[in-house]
Amino acid sequence: MRIGTARPWVKATVERGKATQPLYIDTMRETAARLLGPDDGPEALPPCPEELDTLTTMLRGYVELLIPEVELQAERLPKKSVPRHCALACVGEARRKLRLGNGCTPPTRVAVGRKLARCVNALCDHYENLHAEQQ
Repeated sequence: MRIGTARPWVKATVERGKATQPLYIDTMRETAARLLGPDDGPEALPPCPEELDTLTTMLRGYVELLIPEVELQAERLPKKSVPRHCALACVGEARRKLRLGNGCTPPTRVAVGRKLARCVNALCDHYENLHAEQQ
C-alpha cells in the first residue's frame, strides 16, 4: 500500500555532522498509517504488542529526525509568517509527545503510538509545505 505521492524533495539529504541521512517522507507516512488505520479512528484495530513496540520506536525516531528539519525550515521564514508559527507550534507539540512514556497498559501503549503517528504526519506535512514554499 503506497501512501502519498512521490515528490522530488522527499528524499532530500540532510547534513548531520559528516554523514548525511535521507528523509524518506513516504516511508514515514506509511509507518504512521500502519498504526492509525485508514480513517484514524479509535475503532481501528491495533497491531500485535511486538509490532506496536516496533512501530512506536520507529515513530519516535522519525519525530526526532523531523523536528530539527522542520524547525530549521520554519526559522528561515519571516518572523510574522503564519506557516512559520504553525510549524514551530507543531515542533513544540512534537517535543512534548516525545516525553510521553510508552504506557503500562495495552490501551495506553496504543494511544501513545497513535499520538506519535499523528505527530509524524503533521511534521511531514510541515516539512513538505515549508520545503515547497522555499523553492
